[in-house]
Amino acid sequence: MFFGKKIECTHDRVHPDTDAQYCPDCGKYIENKWYLTRCACCNIKRKTIIKHGEIQPSSHYCPNCGAETFRVELVKTINFIDINFAVLVKEINEEKSKNRCQSWVERQPEPIRLLGLNLT
Repeated sequence: MFFGKKIECTHDRVHPDTDAQYCPDCGKYIENKWYLTRCACCNIKRKTIIKHGEIQPSSHYCPNCGAETFRVELVKTINFIDINFAVLVKEINEEKSKNRCQSWVERQPEPIRLLGLNLT
């Protein structure tokens, strides 16, 4: 690379069926979040897209009532009906992405005791 263009990870290997996991390519902790748009007037689900980094409905006006306003809501668990309307956003959790060193103490196995006998 001559100009030092930084290529950002797209986290393609983070599966959408998990809530969160570490990306095997960059090592960051990725949380999968599903978002859905609804009409602010009649509350009907609208097909959601990401345009210029913003979550918005695919059409400008609601096909049910013609309203232009909408609201974005976070879907906790995605189901097979909402998956047609929702969009997946892979967000980096900076708190868990930091490199940490963890250690633990393993317990010593207890001796086997059979019928009150102590076998060591």
